[in-house]
Amino acid sequence: MITWDPSPAIFSWHLPLLNRPILWYGAFFALGFFLAYAGFVKLVTRKVADQISSYILVGTVIGARLFDVLFYEKGWHVLAIFRFWESGLSSHGAVIGLILAVCFYQRKYRQFTLLQLLDRLSIVAGVAAACIRIGNFFNQEILGTLSTLPWAVMFGHPADGSFPAPRHPVQLYEALYYLLIFGVMWRLRKQLNTWREGRLCGLFLTLIFGFRLVIEVVKEEQSLWNPLFLTMGQWLTLPFLVFGLFLLLRRARFALLR
Repeated sequence: MITWDPSPAIFSWHLPLLNRPILWYGAFFALGFFLAYAGFVKLVTRKVADQISSYILVGTVIGARLFDVLFYEKGWHVLAIFRFWESGLSSHGAVIGLILAVCFYQRKYRQFTLLQLLDRLSIVAGVAAACIRIGNFFNQEILGTLSTLPWAVMFGHPADGSFPAPRHPVQLYEALYYLLIFGVMWRLRKQLNTWREGRLCGLFLTLIFGFRLVIEVVKEEQSLWNPLFLTMGQWLTLPFLVFGLFLLLRRARFALLR
């Protein structure tokens, strides 16, 4: 068993004006965004990467907060959506926000089709997701179920206030898997010019959300709702898995997706 109890803050001093510390989660979030941006530049031009980055950052944060407030928090109100420094971010909402942000960007600039952009973003998204899960591990949040395995982790101060107990380190399971997917997708980047548009995105969504459907089994339920049969995370995962399979297996081209 491993005991894990780091401070969520990297430094003890607070940022001027904001009066808030620099958190490990924020640092890994920024690192993931930077690494994904660096990879994305190699797939498009720096100008396109710079233009789309602001859209994606705003879209993912708002989408992630909105889903967290709707599905995982109690007593929500509109302003809570914008207080992203106070509570959690939903990965499912982040994906929705990202796709909508890319739609807005593509409608304005039109250098690429929507599917071409999603294919390229899918190649680098895994490294960002891995960094965010490492940040969750430092935050002692998104806990796994109880475990007696040798690598079980006992968090000293779980974010949900639960009693410390040996648990599956699901954050690290996900981080390692996402890094593996990033490696696979990066090797497949040469298929951008040979595969049908949307197929790389479909493969990414299928691999990621197929795994999410399974890994939720060893996660503690985080939602305050009481979903039937599946966890809230699994219910939210199903539409992305279906959409991924559709993009991966479809044969016809749809103007809607261009």
